[in-house]
Amino acid sequence: MQPSARDFELPDSLPLLAVRDTVVFPHMIVPLFIGRSQSLAAVQKALEGDRMIMLASQKEPDLEHPSPDDIYGTGCVGMIMRSLKLPDGRTKVLVQGLGKARIRQYLATRPFFSVSVEDLDEPDIPQLSLESEALMRTVRDQLNELQGMGRTFPNEVVLAAENMEDPGGLADVVASNLGLKVGVAQQILEEDDPVHRLHRVKELLAKETELVSVQHRIQNQAREEMSRSQREYFLREQLRAIQSELGETDAKAEDLLELRAQIDKAKLPAEVGKEAHKQLRRLETMPVEAAEYSMLRTYLEWLAELPWQKSTRDSIDLSAARRILDEDHYDLEKVKERILEFLAVCKLKKKLKGPVLCFVGPPGVGKTSLGKSVARALGRKFVRVSLGGLRDEAEIRGHRRTYVGALPGRIIQSMKQAGSNNPVFMLDELDKVGGADFRGDPSAALLELLDPEQNHAFSDHYINLPFDLSKVLFIATANVLDSVPSALKDRLEVIRLAGYSTEQKLAIARRYLIPRQLEANGLQEKDLSLSRNAVLKIIGEYTAEAGLRNLERELGSVCRKVALRRAEDDLRSVRVTAGTVAGYLGPPRYLDEDKLGQHEVGVATGLAWTEVGGQILHIEASIMPGSGQLHLTGQLGDVMKESAQAALSYARAHAGQWGIDADFHKTLDIHIHVPAGAIPKDGPSAGVTMVTALVSILSQRPVNREVAMTGEMTLRGQVLSVGGIKEKLLAAVRAGMRTVVLPRRNEKDLVDVPSGLRRRLNLLFADRVDDVLTAALEEKR
Repeated sequence: MQPSARDFELPDSLPLLAVRDTVVFPHMIVPLFIGRSQSLAAVQKALEGDRMIMLASQKEPDLEHPSPDDIYGTGCVGMIMRSLKLPDGRTKVLVQGLGKARIRQYLATRPFFSVSVEDLDEPDIPQLSLESEALMRTVRDQLNELQGMGRTFPNEVVLAAENMEDPGGLADVVASNLGLKVGVAQQILEEDDPVHRLHRVKELLAKETELVSVQHRIQNQAREEMSRSQREYFLREQLRAIQSELGETDAKAEDLLELRAQIDKAKLPAEVGKEAHKQLRRLETMPVEAAEYSMLRTYLEWLAELPWQKSTRDSIDLSAARRILDEDHYDLEKVKERILEFLAVCKLKKKLKGPVLCFVGPPGVGKTSLGKSVARALGRKFVRVSLGGLRDEAEIRGHRRTYVGALPGRIIQSMKQAGSNNPVFMLDELDKVGGADFRGDPSAALLELLDPEQNHAFSDHYINLPFDLSKVLFIATANVLDSVPSALKDRLEVIRLAGYSTEQKLAIARRYLIPRQLEANGLQEKDLSLSRNAVLKIIGEYTAEAGLRNLERELGSVCRKVALRRAEDDLRSVRVTAGTVAGYLGPPRYLDEDKLGQHEVGVATGLAWTEVGGQILHIEASIMPGSGQLHLTGQLGDVMKESAQAALSYARAHAGQWGIDADFHKTLDIHIHVPAGAIPKDGPSAGVTMVTALVSILSQRPVNREVAMTGEMTLRGQVLSVGGIKEKLLAAVRAGMRTVVLPRRNEKDLVDVPSGLRRRLNLLFADRVDDVLTAALEEKR
């Protein structure tokens, strides 16, 4: 016979075992796994004595080393019935709760908790009231009802509940087998009044019965839905079998079954699935010969094939992403840093709206190929849509299904091509999008597409259902942003890519372009080698560009000529030097004509920025007898003409300072010309160059041929900041300039200029036009 609550006497002290995740009740037999050293010591102490131990629950089960304040004051005195040491060092014990007890005092805390306790066992009740008997019968009925609903209880528990004579004992037996949370179970254990305790257990049983009832109702609904689907499936299969036996196989039915299977397999969102099944039911009632049949079938195929909920997993390995970006592209540190920032945020925050990056720079600097590298670094699919010359809004949003031959727009088509809803999506040549006309405004259609707050429900006219584009990483490219509407520009995170310096082009050619051209032309590295000076000669005398396209084209031309030799059985390896480049590419196309041969009067070298990179401009001024007229030629824009007027006013106001005849405006006509007259020119940055050329011709002081300049001027003689500093400095280096005069306010922009490029130039910063003239003008001959 197992010991009962009255078969023991409490000793003066008991070892205490802090129990996690459970509350031990009287009459309860429970296995416990002991692993903590303090708990093992308490068990060992109990085994050495009368095997009795105080069992109290922890308030926080995650605490590894609880203090007395972390342990409930009311627990259960238990008897260790059996113990077993496990191979992993833990001990498994089987304990039975004997009776409730309250901790009076902690006698020791090391090496185990030792406590003195007081007995809380209820006295025997000689006569139960009618209310108590009714309450006990109700609890037994609830227990049986719960068991009948599928909740299993051990037979011993059911038997003990039927034979239990006192309310407190019945409450303890039932509560110990309901799987209650520690806090709720502890409240029941601490309730001294047995009838109140049983009332509480009755309420918990009622709640559990309701939960199980709701659970059964949900399961039955799911089972009925499954039964209905299975019934439809079996009926359709039977119908197919009957038709097959009769030789009446219906091609339309097979087609629709296949289409239904595609739709079911696609795991469409609820709204999309509802629309798809609605249209499928329409299709089933429609004759194949109907004009709308093929249109509706194509529409359903589009719905089934789009990646509504299919995503690729991002590769969040920052070091691997950095390595991939460095492998594919030289320099471009700002772009690489932005991509790594995006990856880092993805790593810290799983749900992130995709940014809209815009790479702006001259042709051939690697904007498009950079998008492919970003996709490779992220482990995503890559799709590209060229927007150049796009004039029809329907190209973006698609045509409505009522039109014959209607299709989704290029955005949805590209998403289907990608096969995932989170690709890297490149919108190439954003600045070449056509303007608004009778076909709509394509740039306005891009507003929703490129707004992270709206593109989670992008609406294509053909699909006519919201498609989530919020996970897409959009990358736009452009040569200039002037033609991009301001509303669209506001949605872009612009990253500028300047042109490459000669050193950068050399490094890129040796690391990327030459190996690529060798492979493209069937050559091996041992077949052809180009010296460093040969590559520099090709860069300087056969190309004049900010990017690399012409350089790769010229290197490809050299490789093809070597390939021709090898095809004619000349197996000797070839080494191309600076002296032999002309034999492969002909005479140089770009000689050093940009740099003036000597210091000249009336000719100043300016720096300009264009969509193909930086360039130098020689602004020429000439004077002749006349009546003070100013002639401007060279296809100058309004802003540039106004700069010339401001330069003339400055020269008149400061004539005495620079040794100019004060009445020159009455006796001389002035002609200012900017060469390359077929090319339109505009912008304020030529202001200081114009005033330098003008003061030079009027004072007959030559301009230093190795000084280039840029900056906007004011009538008061101040020099204002301009843009495109890096591109202009690259142009100055390509032209062989040694000194460049920049506005003082542009000094901050040098942070984006490579240090190697800065070292090759003597950079002077001007606050006023006087500073520019002092740096540029030589003494009169």
